[in-house]
Amino acid sequence: MIVTHLSLTDFRNYRSAEVPLVAGANLFVGSNGQGKTNLVESLAYLSTLGSHRASVDHAMIRQGTESAIIRARLADGERQILAEVQLNRSAPNRAQINRSVIKTRELPRYFSSVLFAPEDLILIRGDPAGRRRFLDELLVLRTPRISGVIADYDRVVRQRNTLLKSARASGVRGDTLSTLDIWDERLVALGSQLIEARTALVAELSPEVAGAYTSVAGEDHHASLTNQLSIFTAGSGSGISGDEDADPTGLSRGRVSAEDAAVAFRNALSHRRRNELERGITLVGPHRDDVVLELNSLPARGYASHGESWSFALALKLASAILLRKESSTGDPVLMLDDVFAELDESRRARLAAAVRSFEQVLITAAVFDDVPQELTGNTVRISRGTIVEKERP
Repeated sequence: MIVTHLSLTDFRNYRSAEVPLVAGANLFVGSNGQGKTNLVESLAYLSTLGSHRASVDHAMIRQGTESAIIRARLADGERQILAEVQLNRSAPNRAQINRSVIKTRELPRYFSSVLFAPEDLILIRGDPAGRRRFLDELLVLRTPRISGVIADYDRVVRQRNTLLKSARASGVRGDTLSTLDIWDERLVALGSQLIEARTALVAELSPEVAGAYTSVAGEDHHASLTNQLSIFTAGSGSGISGDEDADPTGLSRGRVSAEDAAVAFRNALSHRRRNELERGITLVGPHRDDVVLELNSLPARGYASHGESWSFALALKLASAILLRKESSTGDPVLMLDDVFAELDESRRARLAAAVRSFEQVLITAAVFDDVPQELTGNTVRISRGTIVEKERP
């Protein structure tokens, strides 16, 4: 699938923009702060319903206006799709496919993209929340129905935390709090599904990341991913038959079934109940998990250099695009590289260009035209102050 035309109204610094796009490489060039990233951010929103730069949607609405519109014409062979979303400050967002109203959460079913941006270094150097979000966004792109599981699980965690805080304030003992048992079962039912989905994804993603890292860095540093599950951490007790030798750090390199996760989850909740009542917070579950990123069996966080961290973050996104490509019935995801080439030396630029050349469509932003390998500059769009000022074709 490719984007043939992007139209924006009151999005970020664009009052109005009309951007024709082509298959293959498309390059957006302009000085910093002119609006290059806003173009790829708008398309990423269509496929993930989120921004890599803003935690709230209204931050993407142009100042002084009440709504913003993102409209993209998509092509999958002979099939044509018009995808639209309107972001509103004081009303729910609205979405349409081919002029028919749909639920906004259904948009990712129609368009798939993978965006790499400098902010993705947080995947390597940041806290576990960023890595959990990365996995969940990829899960939703692969299996949209999982978004409901994630939303329901988050809601149960919030409600359970409210109950724990109330119990702590009133001095209620855990063994007399029957309501907590009801929330525990709901937490386990949803959480075990999410654990199974995440661990299966990590098992599939890890070899792709290893290959992508080598293709970008030109070195085999044995990049790998390992689950770190709070239900298996020291003292929680998994309770799984034959699991006496389970790693007390909670590390798991393989897929964990929902059934095994449920057993371990219940035991962990039972073991930590007193601690949870004392602190008024849920201490085990997918919301406390992490995925450990390693280079040569050492954690990338704390050990990897800036260049290695950059290459690892890029490898995570390339591997995501490869996974989506393998199972997609609508072709490749649109691959978007935001200001990536400026951070790479000439040899790594060439390797990255070779790695992305096979994708149906690649969108690239750069402040300096010469930073981008020539083979990726065929369709160049120059941008200044939220305006398309020049369009070059071969």
